[in-house]
Amino acid sequence: MDVPKLLEAASLLVSEAVATENDITVNDVWEYLAHDEWEVALDLLEELGDVHPLPLAFWQTLATAAEQMRLDRSAAWCHWRCFETRNGIIRADLTLRPAHEARRQTPFSGAGVLRPMWNIGGKTPAGEPDLHIAALWVEFTPFMQPGGQATVRLAPLSPSKWQQLQPGQVITMHEDRTVAGTAVVLEIQGPSLPPATLQS
Repeated sequence: MDVPKLLEAASLLVSEAVATENDITVNDVWEYLAHDEWEVALDLLEELGDVHPLPLAFWQTLATAAEQMRLDRSAAWCHWRCFETRNGIIRADLTLRPAHEARRQTPFSGAGVLRPMWNIGGKTPAGEPDLHIAALWVEFTPFMQPGGQATVRLAPLSPSKWQQLQPGQVITMHEDRTVAGTAVVLEIQGPSLPPATLQS
């Protein structure tokens, strides 16, 4: 399927009642599609997807369109939202330790590439912190610097092990056994899909 048809298919999954803070609606998307402004239409659809939970097919279709347009970050974001639709959303306020205190000396990509370990409060049978892997997406910035602070989204490798997490809880990020950063959990949402759909 070509890009315009993919974007049209995604648009059909958005209710006309859904609007962004700037009063963008799916009708604006149709206007841009009529003028072959595919990239703008994709951006607006992503914004609409942040306003109201949309089905998995919406994000899958946008991911395919973004891949066909060679928009790597958009494609990665849409795949990330597919994961969140299936597994739920975890957002946190992360502060990294400065370079002179930590192993990390360089910035890292905010686009879900880094998969650090996290201490979310569990212990191993030996009494050591039980660390769990979760990928990290930094909101509103392409890179995160040592010592930086940002709102992040986490995609756990084993989502079931994170179910006890609560807003306000403090968790720590590790790239080795030392603490690389500290995060305060801001928001937790369950999966958008009904349980029967998760099996397919």
